Amino acid sequence: MKNFRPQHRPKKNTLVVGKRAIIEALDAGQQLDRIYLQSNAYRDLEEEIRKLGSQHAVPVNYVPVEKLNSFNAGEHGGVIAIISTIQYQDLQQVISLVVESGKVPLLLILDGITDVRNIGGIARTAFSTGVQAIIIPDKGVGALNEDAMLTSAGALEKIPICRVNSLMKAVDELRLNGIKVLGSEMTATKTTFETDFTEPVAIVMGSEDKGIYPALLKICDEQIKIPMTGEFESLNVSVATGMILYEVMKQRSPLSPGGGT
Repeated sequence: MKNFRPQHRPKKNTLVVGKRAIIEALDAGQQLDRIYLQSNAYRDLEEEIRKLGSQHAVPVNYVPVEKLNSFNAGEHGGVIAIISTIQYQDLQQVISLVVESGKVPLLLILDGITDVRNIGGIARTAFSTGVQAIIIPDKGVGALNEDAMLTSAGALEKIPICRVNSLMKAVDELRLNGIKVLGSEMTATKTTFETDFTEPVAIVMGSEDKGIYPALLKICDEQIKIPMTGEFESLNVSVATGMILYEVMKQRSPLSPGGGT
């Protein structure tokens, strides 16, 4: 049987309880990590919460009432939200700041990576190799909660995180800013050694079991793979990300021919 790592129960001061409190928090600019909605909630509540989640790029998770009751937060009316430990940033603003600083854009896109330990490890490496932002979708990614923060050793607080409604639209936005999007895919023909990382790039990393979502992979400008001497089905996504990012750092190093940012 697979051993699951126990999740910490959110602290009460990180909870926003009830529909009215959630609306007020969002109106006040409070960033929420996710909203838990009772799975059999009445239709009006469901529609209103789904609309709020979409407008503010906040994931909405449908859960049984027992899950909501386990927070010990009192009367919740079928919905509880968790205040984000991360201050999410606007993608275009981050890109503009990077360009204005004179740096060559290097961004990382995470697609379908749900293990918070992998996300934490990726954040450490990303921060250490000069990644200027990590882009995540509002659904299908591990919660950036206390567990993720711990495994990242604080890196998630130091690197800008951009949460978007659609990774497909994020790719369009990156392209409009002159940033090439590269998808990491083991069946690709082009290796990281053959890829020019000195130009503005965003690298897409998918989950170990499913890889990058096919439609997202299809619109990437290029597909790249890590060269290996032995055949293997997959690498740990955190390890693979590190291998690619260190190749980027090597190419951009002032000591490399034509390198530097």
